Amino acid sequence: MVAPGPVLALVLPLILSADGSAGIDFRFASYFDNYMVLQKEPAGAVIWGFGSPGAIVTVTLCQGQETIMKKVTSVKVHSDTWMVVLDPMKPGGPFEVMAQQTLGRVNLTLRIHDVLFGDVWLCSGQSNMQMTVLQIFNATKELSNVAAYQSVRILSVSLVQAEQELEDLVAVDLQWSKPTSENLGHGNFEYMSAVCWLFGRHLYDTLQYPIGLISSSWGGTPIEAWSSGRPLKACGIHKQGSIPYDSVTGPSKYSVLWNAMIHPLHTMTLKGVVWYQGESNTRYNTDLYNCTFPALIDDWRQTFHLGSLGQTERFFPFGFVQLSSVLSKDNSEDGFPQIRWHQTADFGYVPNVKMPNTFMAVAMDLCDKDSPFGSIHPRDKNTVAYRLHLGARAVAYGEKSVTFQGPLPEKIELSPHKGLLSLTYAQQIQVQKQDNKIFEISCCSDHQCKWLPAPMNTFSTQTLNLSINSCHGTVVALRYAWITWPCEYKQCPLYDPDSTLPAPPFFAFIRDQVPAH
Repeated sequence: MVAPGPVLALVLPLILSADGSAGIDFRFASYFDNYMVLQKEPAGAVIWGFGSPGAIVTVTLCQGQETIMKKVTSVKVHSDTWMVVLDPMKPGGPFEVMAQQTLGRVNLTLRIHDVLFGDVWLCSGQSNMQMTVLQIFNATKELSNVAAYQSVRILSVSLVQAEQELEDLVAVDLQWSKPTSENLGHGNFEYMSAVCWLFGRHLYDTLQYPIGLISSSWGGTPIEAWSSGRPLKACGIHKQGSIPYDSVTGPSKYSVLWNAMIHPLHTMTLKGVVWYQGESNTRYNTDLYNCTFPALIDDWRQTFHLGSLGQTERFFPFGFVQLSSVLSKDNSEDGFPQIRWHQTADFGYVPNVKMPNTFMAVAMDLCDKDSPFGSIHPRDKNTVAYRLHLGARAVAYGEKSVTFQGPLPEKIELSPHKGLLSLTYAQQIQVQKQDNKIFEISCCSDHQCKWLPAPMNTFSTQTLNLSINSCHGTVVALRYAWITWPCEYKQCPLYDPDSTLPAPPFFAFIRDQVPAH
């Protein structure tokens, strides 16, 4: 662990000073370091740090002996900070960034080298985001496959809590680095995040320019710990509740991880965020997740946009992983189907009007009952990352031809006289197997309703008929995969035939004709 802050001895190796002494008052913010990636065009990268009040700071971008640009600012008296915004840069490098502070006759100089310009993605969440490359399927192959990805740079934030919003990180576990087998597989649930790394690797394969990845995750944590007070208040959460649930094993106090592990990054210019969290809310504030998650996204977007002086897009792309599966200890309701639905703000798909510019990786078919880390931690993170990167290509990078979500019905027709419920899908479907239980209908009679299986019947390339003969009342609703463990590994009934993306779970009132609230 590296503690930036005031511990000068740990900063000195990264500093070359014009007069031989860098001075404790002048430094870059903690996450500016050798080997980093700065956000490319069309945005301008924000560079900032701390200095002596009133001093003049000149930031110079160089490549070899050539000066690319200079930016001049002064250190703010009230905060002892300085900040510049670079002109937009094309992807590439390496570059050197030099910052010089002038106060009277004293000049101090800082340098960071091997800096690249590309896209910077922040990865956050709980333990499934925290799992390292060491813990996943084909770990040995993945750890040895780093030579071709030296332009994908990684940074891992230390586990820290704070009662108030911090302006800079207290510590980092892994400073900006080129990938190696050692720093990708440092240990279990340490660094580097496997989902984050593989997502970036897949992006690099497509984009062929530098990618910067920042991992800031903590296992066993509810969304409330990652939220500022603003979204919590907006969702009617005002008081810290007790949390007597085994699903919450990490810090649970409201906002403490936002304060210490996310807010310090809000001045950075980002391309986007990917998120894997929700397990700890399957038994805590579950019914509020359809508010707290969209509210967190909007709050992060606004905070990063303002903090970067408008350089990070106001509605930057935000990707997330819909919860996978877990073996339940008993038959009690564990909240997984509800959280999956609430992750989409109860639409069943993204982007939608409540969650614009978002993308989702469905993971309910990636179960792993034999995982040595518990079934809640499935080891196939490569498929998760691949599905995430498809969403990023479509939503963040505008690739119109990329299919990034599985099939959902666009029309539901009830034919009681035939004993059938007919589903018409918006895209082609591949029926991988017949399943008599994964579709369920809400059957109502005498003012009482119960869920009954609706076995899969006949199908074509875009239609599927369900048998509703088990219902002797009125069919009022339909749901799909509304169970914690809906299928075995990659064996759910419905997939897109080309992308092999699974159909996501959904709930629909029959009168609505489409998946809805």
